[in-house]
Parts: sequence; structure tokens; C-alpha cells
Amino acid sequence: MKQKIALYPGSFDPITLGHLDIARRACHVVDKLVLAVGVHHGKKPFFSAEERFDLIKEVIGPIAKETGTELDVISFDGLVIDAAKQVDAGLMIRGLRDGTDLDYEMQLAGMNEAMAPDIHTLYLPSSGSVRHIAASLVRQVAKMGGDITHFVPPAVHVAVVTKLSN
Repeated sequence: MKQKIALYPGSFDPITLGHLDIARRACHVVDKLVLAVGVHHGKKPFFSAEERFDLIKEVIGPIAKETGTELDVISFDGLVIDAAKQVDAGLMIRGLRDGTDLDYEMQLAGMNEAMAPDIHTLYLPSSGSVRHIAASLVRQVAKMGGDITHFVPPAVHVAVVTKLSN
């Protein structure tokens, strides 16, 4: 039987409880989950790709282990569909927070399907308790001295506070 491999792309800068929610759900439907950290050379990220890799492994690793899912973390700087092809993913995992996300994601799925008809997009709805969380807002709140403990896992909170204090 062929292994079900899914690619879950994102910036994960930082990884939030919303990302964890989607990853947890994905781990229940695939054999291997590959988190693909998008690297945009024109943007200055809060965390380096390596720091994001470490945080992802630390917070999603236990979920993958608990569900018996193989976890891998890669980076990509081109088309996400090409990253999916490189890891032999048959599925692309996308989280949906609201209708605005759906409208945008449907456009992406259409483009991806035209380029790679054998890679299917699987939409997973965010749990109500994390639906409002966006990494960009978490970064903004943190940089302004706000409390982000309700939005990120404890290890990520420590990493954000440490980075901001340096």
C-alpha cells in the first residue's frame, strides 16, 4: 500500500497554536507529514529557517509520534507545488480560518491543480479556539510587548521572548 504523504506549507514564523491544530488533524489522516517552511529572500523573517525547523520539530514532533505519523521539515523558495512534487506528496494540507481564507485557497488550489493534477488539496478547518490566530498578528503583538501565551506553544513563547530581548 502506498504511503499517504502530505505537504503542509507555510511561513511558520512563528509556529502558532493554529498551526499545531492543523498539524494535529493532518497527522490523523496521513502516514507522513512534511512541513514546508517558505523562505522569501525579499522578506526579513522573525526566526531563521533553522530556528523554525527546530521549533516545528519540538512542538509537532510529539504529536507525530503520538499518532504514528512520520514527520519531516523542509524549506522551499519556489512554487509550493514543486516542493510537493519533490517530497512525493499526493496531498497538500491547507488550514481554513474563515471564508476569506477559503476564497483565496480555492484560487491557489485551482492553480496548483492545473500544474499538478495528481496532487490534491485537503482543507482542514481550524478549531474555534484558535481560528483567530495569525502568525503576523502574533509577531506584531510580541514586538509591541503584548502577551502571546494564548497564541503559541510554551517553547515558542520562550523563543520569541528570548529573541526580542537580544
